[in-house]
Amino acid sequence: MKRVRINAGKVGLVFKNGNYLKVITAGTHWIGFSQRVLVYSLENTFATPIALELLLQDNALAEMLDVIEVKDNELVLVYEKGNFKNTLTAGRYVYWKGLITREFTRVDLSKIYITEKIDKAVLSNLQLSKYIRTFDVSAYEKAVLLVDDVYKKTLSGGTYRFWRNDTTIKIAKADLRQLQLEIAGQELLTKDKAAIRINFYTQYKVTDIEKALLENKDYEKQLYIAMQLVLRAYVGAYTLDELLERKENIADAVFNDVKTSATKLGVTVLNCGIRDVILTGDMKAIMNQVLIAQKRAQANTITRREETASTRSLLNTAKLMEENNMLYKLKEMEYVEKIADKIGEITLSGNGGMVSQLKEIFSVK
Repeated sequence: MKRVRINAGKVGLVFKNGNYLKVITAGTHWIGFSQRVLVYSLENTFATPIALELLLQDNALAEMLDVIEVKDNELVLVYEKGNFKNTLTAGRYVYWKGLITREFTRVDLSKIYITEKIDKAVLSNLQLSKYIRTFDVSAYEKAVLLVDDVYKKTLSGGTYRFWRNDTTIKIAKADLRQLQLEIAGQELLTKDKAAIRINFYTQYKVTDIEKALLENKDYEKQLYIAMQLVLRAYVGAYTLDELLERKENIADAVFNDVKTSATKLGVTVLNCGIRDVILTGDMKAIMNQVLIAQKRAQANTITRREETASTRSLLNTAKLMEENNMLYKLKEMEYVEKIADKIGEITLSGNGGMVSQLKEIFSVK
């Protein structure tokens, strides 16, 4: 006989000629000389030296072991003392009981939804995250969930996690905020074939996400095309002069025509506006010439109006002087005064009146 001591926190398996006999725990034990003992620490996993099925036939040993069988479509999460330790994939794992408190959470990977009670911090752990598909939907967004390309439900803002398996999972997101679509530098022809360039915008919101994402492809591009066609049809119905006069009505006309087609796209048009209408190429030079001609004509009209008023005033003055001799003499003296004011020195003789002499000097022979 020989004595074997097993320290606390360890166990021993007794073998004889390669066959398992029994398990011994902490303390002093006597065994035969032909027997040997394999000592294991209770804090480590158990690496069996022979087939586990043979060892489990010993009920005493079986009570001391946690045997975890993990199937192909499963995961097992191991917690030690309440803290996540590691992830077990398909296979068999054996742990000693007693020294360390362990908990095991079994996960079914054949489904997509995470129904197990698992903390978010554990889901983000690198060991587990590789088995998870994560999708983020912002607070201002909504998304449609497609499982194997079949619509399941609409998701609001948040983080969504699904188990990673052979099932295909997709999400399509749409921004629910007020959005703006620009039609910049759109070249169009008027009814009289004048080329113009229009900068146009519209403000809209996605109001039916299922219709926008499931029933339409690239709803924003389709809205752009719809606006473009309506704008082209409106401009093509008027001559350049008519269009420039109705410029303020373009936005209202496009808004009224496009809102129906926008509803079919799952969006609601809130507002339309036109930034500017730009004349292109020679048309700009021609319109400048027309503007200059119009301004010149206006200036000539004003000049002629002023000349007519001046002539009428002179005629009225002449009639008054013809009827009133004193007024004639006063007017005559006024002109003599104006002429004399421009002469530096005038010499008069003593004969005759001063006014008469000045008249004689200034009169034209």
